[in-house]
Amino acid sequence: PGYVFIAPKKIEPEGPLILDNRGRPVWFHPQTLGATDFRVQRYHGRKVLTWWEGHSAFGIGSGHYVIYNSAYRRIAVLRAGNGLAGDEHEFTITARNTALITFYDQRGDTMDSGFQELAIPSGRVLFQWSALAHVPVSESYAQRSGSQPFDYFHINSVALGPDGKYLISGRNTHALYEINRRTGAIVWRLGGKLSDLALGPGTEFNWQHDARWRSRTTISLFDNGANPAVAKQSRALLLRIDLRARQVRLLHAYVHPEDLLSGSQGNVQMLRKGHAFVGWGQNPWFTEFDADGNVVFDGHFAKGADSYRAYRLTWHGRPRTRPAIGVQTIGLGRVMVYASWNGATDVRQWQVLAGSSSVTLKPVRIAARTGFETKVELKSGAKVFAVKALGTSGAEATSKTVQAP
Repeated sequence: PGYVFIAPKKIEPEGPLILDNRGRPVWFHPQTLGATDFRVQRYHGRKVLTWWEGHSAFGIGSGHYVIYNSAYRRIAVLRAGNGLAGDEHEFTITARNTALITFYDQRGDTMDSGFQELAIPSGRVLFQWSALAHVPVSESYAQRSGSQPFDYFHINSVALGPDGKYLISGRNTHALYEINRRTGAIVWRLGGKLSDLALGPGTEFNWQHDARWRSRTTISLFDNGANPAVAKQSRALLLRIDLRARQVRLLHAYVHPEDLLSGSQGNVQMLRKGHAFVGWGQNPWFTEFDADGNVVFDGHFAKGADSYRAYRLTWHGRPRTRPAIGVQTIGLGRVMVYASWNGATDVRQWQVLAGSSSVTLKPVRIAARTGFETKVELKSGAKVFAVKALGTSGAEATSKTVQAP
């Protein structure tokens, strides 16, 4: 159950997009700013939509973070603190209603990166961590490139663990780090050149994204295996972590049937009944696997486009805007009425109203909703039309009236 949440880039227009299981739009928010990490989260117990928006260059973002309610109204805007720019890689609302965000900060010829925990909605910095203060440049697998600052660490995810410590991913060090929430000290490294845990067969990862604790003994991550390529395909990994024995064991590796290899981006979401939902980052695909690793849902969008992450989530949208209507004459005495309501998730039917004027409108047809836009063909000589959205509890909202062409 649920909808697919993506934020396609490299197409026009860009913006957060909700899709149903048939790939039909449910809500689209076109915008001139780039958008990443679009998803549903909980804020003070209520479901909200969140995403980063801003400008991105060379895989580093400069922008801010937004929170929208179920009526698609913006209720909060967050910005990184201490004079830093909010980066595109992470925006997580914690159980204590704070925000985890990432930042990048050029220091001479080196690009530092790190994360902040912010109070919502004030944006007050509660905690800040910097890679350069804790991780030597020698841990990096990246190579310097021309005059560009050396992005030796490249943080791309931060999350709270079950014990309250932070778990972060350093793409260019091929490692995950557990961070002490009080001191900022590294508790342990997983992967990379200085791993504190022994990696079992199939558990080695490279250029990874989106590390998350799934239980007290399980971590998921997206193993890009590129860029540059060190593997033939990207994998979504589920790892068993034994901190006492200092060992890591592979629980599951999910790969796409097309052997997709993504040189950037990507994420893993664990669903109910052991299912996993994978966004393939640089490749414009998203896939759901069952507990046995079988593909049960697979979708893709425009070739050449991509979405930083992809999610499957439940959502109930109730827009404050009115439904939209369009009317087209298709022949003598025949019209086509088009009905839509961007973001409304509970519409089941559309009632078409027609009359000689706005005060004489009467119901003339009820049609089942057939997607983002429903077409209803009518034999009518009416001059004015409107549509009314009908949900499971009856009438929801009525469009403005329009004149027949």
